[in-house]
Amino acid sequence: MNDTVMQFDRRMLEALICPRSQSTLSYDAERQELVSKTAGLAYPIRNGIPVMLIDEARILD
Repeated sequence: MNDTVMQFDRRMLEALICPRSQSTLSYDAERQELVSKTAGLAYPIRNGIPVMLIDEARILD
């Protein structure tokens, strides 16, 4: 089994916005998430693909 984590293409950040707040996102490389501080949500990145579903987002503390 290969444990290599796929890298997220940071250029994609320019095109993606938060589906809830319509605000820009920041990339958290350590957690592999796209963060919307405005909405208080973090969207996971799985296998290099952002999962931009509100139901899949983690609520920020």
